[in-house]
Amino acid sequence: MTYWIATVFGVGRLRPAPGTWGSLAALPLAWALHELGGFWLLATATIAVFALGSWAIETEIRSGAEDDPSEFVIDEVAGQWIALWPVSYGAIFADVSILALWPGILTAFIAFRLFDIWKPAPVAWADAKRGGVWVMMDDVIAGWLAALVVAILAAIAHLWLI
Repeated sequence: MTYWIATVFGVGRLRPAPGTWGSLAALPLAWALHELGGFWLLATATIAVFALGSWAIETEIRSGAEDDPSEFVIDEVAGQWIALWPVSYGAIFADVSILALWPGILTAFIAFRLFDIWKPAPVAWADAKRGGVWVMMDDVIAGWLAALVVAILAAIAHLWLI
């Protein structure tokens, strides 16, 4: 079961670019969570996925898997969801459908993928460490950086449009 959790039920086996497939799979899941319970359910689910993913990956590593194989994409789900937090919160705040904020969703996806692939200093720092928590943590940091980009661009867009 830990393998299926780590690969998000096989999504991580898709080629090419399994990390991108994992991030894409995270989008409709985030939408569903937001629709069911708003920002707070998405945030709570993100924390739960971080804990579950850390455990599943650590279990897989201890049973002989490499430290961070490309098919483990549960970390992309957690990071992508964090990148979407400003969009989810903004939708609740503005009392609109999260899909109405599609530019923010697109920005969150692109920014997260860029930070996850590019691995600037704080992401690379976490990526260099070993263990289930650290496999998750580099994507969490990439998600936070992407969320910051989303929030800044949203603030600029709203100031510009007013």
